[in-house]
Amino acid sequence: MGTDNRTLHNRVLAVLGPAIAADEYEPGHAFTLQGLEADFGVSRTVAREAVRVLESMRLVVSRPRTGIRVLPRTDWSVFDPQLIRWRLAGPGRMDQLRSLNELRAAVEPAAAALAAVRGAPEERARLAAVADRMSETGGAGDLDAFLDLDIAFHRRVLELSENEMFVGLSQVVAEVLVGRTSYHLMPRRPRPEALRLHTAVARAIADGLPDVAEAAMRSIVSEVAVALDADDGAHS
Repeated sequence: MGTDNRTLHNRVLAVLGPAIAADEYEPGHAFTLQGLEADFGVSRTVAREAVRVLESMRLVVSRPRTGIRVLPRTDWSVFDPQLIRWRLAGPGRMDQLRSLNELRAAVEPAAAALAAVRGAPEERARLAAVADRMSETGGAGDLDAFLDLDIAFHRRVLELSENEMFVGLSQVVAEVLVGRTSYHLMPRRPRPEALRLHTAVARAIADGLPDVAEAAMRSIVSEVAVALDADDGAHS
């Protein structure tokens, strides 16, 4: 029965979550458990489980007398990976990607500098090997393999910084990278300049050069910002 409930409450979330994330409901819009039961043909238990998930993301708040109300965007748990995916699937995709990339710009260059200072030498050397494989798969046009390596590369930089707050953003950074690929906002082959910059970051970290690592990582994020602006202009 538990498995059935999870399947059903995921079905409710798959409709309601993206709709709220896409601003289809104004802040203050009220739902009731009875209404969700009727709309989705589910039990009270399933409706309540779905609402709990939405509450955990701060998309809604549930009160005994006022029902279930949509919260304003300023209250949302904007770092929640599922919420990020919902927002990337909606009409505000480019704004979400831009916002996430601006977060990267604030964090990843600093993380790269710290990685060059704090990371263990053998771990820093392994990062260079990941960058080399990125160049191979990117040059071959294998975007699936490249994406996996890209996510691993940026996660490792954050981990090597030994800053737990930076490490906590690993999944957020991964969602940016996945989002660009999933919605065909990546070129068919990664830009040669982007590949060179990843190699430059890895070499600088391996060689213990924080200023160089920071500058190269800042260039990576800036390159993404320029690409997002170009994609947005092409679709506007």
